[in-house]
Amino acid sequence: MKSKAFLLTLLLALPAAAQNAPSEVGQLFRALEASGCSFNRNGSWYSASEASAHLHRKYDYLTRKGLAGTAESFIDLAASKSSMSGRPYLVRCGSGTPVESRAWFLGKLAELRRAPAQH
Repeated sequence: MKSKAFLLTLLLALPAAAQNAPSEVGQLFRALEASGCSFNRNGSWYSASEASAHLHRKYDYLTRKGLAGTAESFIDLAASKSSMSGRPYLVRCGSGTPVESRAWFLGKLAELRRAPAQH
């Protein structure tokens, strides 16, 4: 019984952002996959589904290392730049001008947070 109370205390002590991170990150993945946008990594363009698969691998690694506590940490540590070259990722939707993926993901995160909760 004490261990359940301790676990509950720990869970309640987590910041709300950390508790929502898997849900928000999942929503970011879904937004990317549904966007139809192209994703530039190290000078090559990839489809949204290819980009999502790549970012999933990076997110899984960060999760195993305990480094993906918030949606913002996912964006900063996995979805913004190449871990190998340090070059920023780019997102291009349609014939629009490419934007850095960090700005794109932060914009999507802000949209998700403004949207009414879906029940």
